[in-house]
Amino acid sequence: MSASDSALPEELWRQILEIGIESSNFNYKDLCCLSITCTLLNRLSSDDSLWSSLFSADFPQYQPPSSSCSVSSKWLYKIRYEKVREQKLLAHRRAVLRIQSEINEHSRRIGEMELRSKEEKGKMKNTVAELLNLRKIRQAKVALNVWQPEIVRGKQKQMVEQCNVPIDNRIHAIEMELKLCKQQIQGLEKALSVEKKRMQTAKEKLASVEYHPLREFNSRVSPIDEHDMRRKRFKNFIK
Repeated sequence: MSASDSALPEELWRQILEIGIESSNFNYKDLCCLSITCTLLNRLSSDDSLWSSLFSADFPQYQPPSSSCSVSSKWLYKIRYEKVREQKLLAHRRAVLRIQSEINEHSRRIGEMELRSKEEKGKMKNTVAELLNLRKIRQAKVALNVWQPEIVRGKQKQMVEQCNVPIDNRIHAIEMELKLCKQQIQGLEKALSVEKKRMQTAKEKLASVEYHPLREFNSRVSPIDEHDMRRKRFKNFIK
């Protein structure tokens, strides 16, 4: 049964709509939905006073339409609604670009850290190989002081003679260098892990912002409904 066929008088329906707007229980979507139910509610929900109150509630930072204004409050609401929506979409695009820029920066840093880590690991590999070789030479030097077969002794003597630096000092320096390499790699891996987490957080934030382009809209206006049918109803209603 429509409102036109109900036992409630027109004035009571008008008061219901006014109370709904004043108590913030009704928004522009509710008025649009009511307008397509019957002729009576279509006429009542088009009342300028309702849309003027809704304008003041949804856009408190803007001057509400005056009673002497020749343009209907519904039309002014539509214009302001579309402007605010466009501003929100522009802010959303800027937010997306900013987050994408952050992701690119994180990606660049990760690439640099991975390259440095690879270089340090290569350096550590060479250092370990040199350290093992020096330890073999030191063992050969010690072995020269005991009796050995001449063939073995000749090889060990050759190894010792090919080393032109003090073995113990060089081993100590290599061990310090190896320790430094390990510290560098650990620091890079820790920083790399933190940077990857930051990039993942930025990606999740980007996905959320892209999925909810108007979520941060701090107005009383409900998020824009992109459904084609509702948009058509709204446009047809405020014409």
